[in-house]
Amino acid sequence: MERFTISLDDELARDFDAFIAARGYGNRSEAVRDLIRARLEREVGEQGTGHCVASLSFVYNHHERELAERLAEHQHAHHDLTVASLHVHLDHENCLESVILQGPVGAVRTLAGQLTAEPGVRHGALNLVSVERGNHHTHAPYVAGHEPHVHLKPRY
Repeated sequence: MERFTISLDDELARDFDAFIAARGYGNRSEAVRDLIRARLEREVGEQGTGHCVASLSFVYNHHERELAERLAEHQHAHHDLTVASLHVHLDHENCLESVILQGPVGAVRTLAGQLTAEPGVRHGALNLVSVERGNHHTHAPYVAGHEPHVHLKPRY
């Protein structure tokens, strides 16, 4: 682990300590690491390169003409990116949908944009985590359930 020292003016240090306390961090170091990770993740997301896993959540009115069908069509058209979805009925009109996505950052962002741009979709939010893809090959003789597979390791 590498160490470095930073200097903060008194007011910024007080505000940072209040931020840390409000979120339950045990120390400044973990808070700084999370802030750095978040900024690096945002850079990766903005550049649109590499691979990611993501959670897309949005609210929509299921009475909106053919909206549920259009949303499902987008997901079916991109079945290679869509891992799973969760559909929750909020009331008699509104539904919350959470979709787990994985794939190239640019493709995931494009699909998320298509879904949240549909008329009638509200409160869309994408949480994207960049990952490194690695193949895991078993070196032992074939054992059921131990086939070679891909590992997705968070970058930060």
